[in-house]
Amino acid sequence: MQKDLTHGEPVKQPVLLVEGVSYYYGEKQALDDVSFKVYPGRVTALLGPNGAGKTTLFSLITRLFDAPTGNIEIDGLSPSKVGSRALGPLGVVFQQPTLDLDLTVRQNLRYFASLRGLKRKEADERMARALDALDMKERIGEKVRSLNGGHRRRVEIARAILHDPSLLLLDEPTIGLDNPTRMAIVAHIHNLARESNIGVLWATHLFDEIEPEDDLLVLNRGRIVARGLAKAVVAETGAKDLGDAFKRLTDTAEEGVAA
Repeated sequence: MQKDLTHGEPVKQPVLLVEGVSYYYGEKQALDDVSFKVYPGRVTALLGPNGAGKTTLFSLITRLFDAPTGNIEIDGLSPSKVGSRALGPLGVVFQQPTLDLDLTVRQNLRYFASLRGLKRKEADERMARALDALDMKERIGEKVRSLNGGHRRRVEIARAILHDPSLLLLDEPTIGLDNPTRMAIVAHIHNLARESNIGVLWATHLFDEIEPEDDLLVLNRGRIVARGLAKAVVAETGAKDLGDAFKRLTDTAEEGVAA
């Protein structure tokens, strides 16, 4: 049975609404009746083991796949109904890097800005602000190929927020990065959500990337098995910490599936 640990919805309208979404790869079910909301100014952590369905969910939200069941809305617009126009308020950092390695940081960002219809002067101003906040401003003229993994990720985050999105999706953005770089990115994203009033959906399997006051969704075998403030999930399960709570929730879920 799914545990609903919601702490009460704020008055604000969600920037992401997912209702009753299921998905199959052939006969294998990847998502099972998934529903949740992401609100502006909040980080919603999507925590789950590898294979839980996190990447499939992101593919449906970004319309790389079409959801055959349920409803997905971004800022009140459904991609399945109005097409790409609904994706306008969305910024994305995928798990796999998508920068052009042979272009400079500036060229990568300018290309994306042009796709978003930003004029050169405005794009350059936004690029400078985004890179400065990520301690990358001095590297704007360097080719991406010369950057390490952490710096490339920072460029991708800067690119994702150039057009002032209302919703930012991050799919395991810190995989392969050293701990100081990971935690610097975690801190930046939380500050960005609060200061810019962006709703963030952060898929991860790393407990230390989740703050106690974050909204938390625990996904296991395609099902949401718990939701609520991270600290509330820990308290409700009687666990000593988030790692222990996660183990209890996913072990219970696995037992339920096996039964």
